[in-house]
Amino acid sequence: MLKERLKTFQIILASGSPRRQQFFRELGLDFEIRLKPVEEIYPDRLKAAEISDYLAVLKASPFKSQLKDHEILITSDTVVWHNGCSLAKPGDAKEAYKMIKTLSDDWHEVITSVCFTTSSSQKTEFHSTKVKFKPLSDEEILYYIENYKPFDKAGGYGIQEWIGLIGIEQIEGSYANVVGLPTHIVYKTLMDMAS
Repeated sequence: MLKERLKTFQIILASGSPRRQQFFRELGLDFEIRLKPVEEIYPDRLKAAEISDYLAVLKASPFKSQLKDHEILITSDTVVWHNGCSLAKPGDAKEAYKMIKTLSDDWHEVITSVCFTTSSSQKTEFHSTKVKFKPLSDEEILYYIENYKPFDKAGGYGIQEWIGLIGIEQIEGSYANVVGLPTHIVYKTLMDMAS
């Protein structure tokens, strides 16, 4: 349905994330992947969704002057927000352990912003999902890190992996958003842009 509506447009996904690419395929979209490196640095004053909004827009900046009239570029960023802090991707096992330990037996927010850029306009939307982990034992955390090496994931974990299956007690909001893309927002925004 969306594919038919977008047949006069070229969708460009600027993401190397296999999870986001899979979501685009599952939405039935024809798209191409274009990647340009961006240093993901944001001003310290930003909080929660302000961070993911800023980075999603920043990721679009290297492409902006090159977009053709019929192209829609999609960039996104996910932030794990807990106790007033953003938990980025862990640099190593020690950092991943520290992150997951702090999320254990508590709620946190997973916020994903998506930026839609054309040659003449730009729009950014975000969705926030609340996630609650059970109390996780050191054994569980270490097993997960050793076997799944979650160093490419904000907050140091993937909800779709073992730790999500055994550790997540409650979720409020979109599950797909925690995996890495608020698919309902992508669908609605693209439908609106194509109408």
